[in-house]
Amino acid sequence: MKNGHGAVRQLRYLPAVGSAYGVEVLSFAALRSMDAHRRRTQPQRPDFHVFALVSSGTGSHEADFHGYRLEEGSAVWIRPGMVHRWSDIDACDGPLILFRPGFLSGLTASEAGTPACWHLDRQRLSLALLAADHLDREHGAAVRTPRLASPALLSHLLAALILRALPDTPIPAGATTSHDRRVAVFRAYRAAVEEHFTDWHHVADYARHLGHDVRTLTRATRAATGTGAKTFLDQRILLEARRLLAHTDLPVSGCARRLGFRDVGNFTTFFRRQADMPPATWRHVQRAQLT
Repeated sequence: MKNGHGAVRQLRYLPAVGSAYGVEVLSFAALRSMDAHRRRTQPQRPDFHVFALVSSGTGSHEADFHGYRLEEGSAVWIRPGMVHRWSDIDACDGPLILFRPGFLSGLTASEAGTPACWHLDRQRLSLALLAADHLDREHGAAVRTPRLASPALLSHLLAALILRALPDTPIPAGATTSHDRRVAVFRAYRAAVEEHFTDWHHVADYARHLGHDVRTLTRATRAATGTGAKTFLDQRILLEARRLLAHTDLPVSGCARRLGFRDVGNFTTFFRRQADMPPATWRHVQRAQLT
């Protein structure tokens, strides 16, 4: 995305030499060392995951129009496609893990409702840092001695780290079978939304595509995120609309076309209903806050 108002830098996953395993373990200190020109403070949109733990220090971070205060115990998870920037990490220390989409298997639907930043208490932070250190040691061994490399092992260690750090999401007692099914349904729905939200604006389209009825998608989505399938879809479209309005110079009509609306009037009605103001006004307010 290019414009004169907070241009977004597209980041591709480019592992260091000898580290082509789908995951790379860095640190805040390493990030600062590699980024002497402080490009980290400008909006960026990675096509990979970034997971970080703040072991000490304070700072700030922004992701998709939300600001977060970083401190000891902060966990940050940037998913592919998020627009974010490291506003201030000059005093932060801790591990920072980059990994490709698909490298991390399964887990549960818990990550779907996880915010970009949350806080761990001291005990959970200590255990999460141990898990990160184990991943770092195995990753380092794989880089130094390729015959020891095991992508499956690295994937499992990464999963263990994130499971340790995820906010608690209790599963209803006695509902494991139905829960697992709803998790699978939601994950399929979420993937389809990510692929088709610029073309399909009705849950019925996804129901036909996935072979479920609308009620099944709604129940699965509500169990995973606390909102219905229609709200989940509308929020995804709205997020992309905000990204386009904030980070490109596309006219409102161009944003409407990019998002699959038949005309600018339909887009304006949708945006006003979701954001309580028309898109042109939202863009003006957003840019005024940045000046």
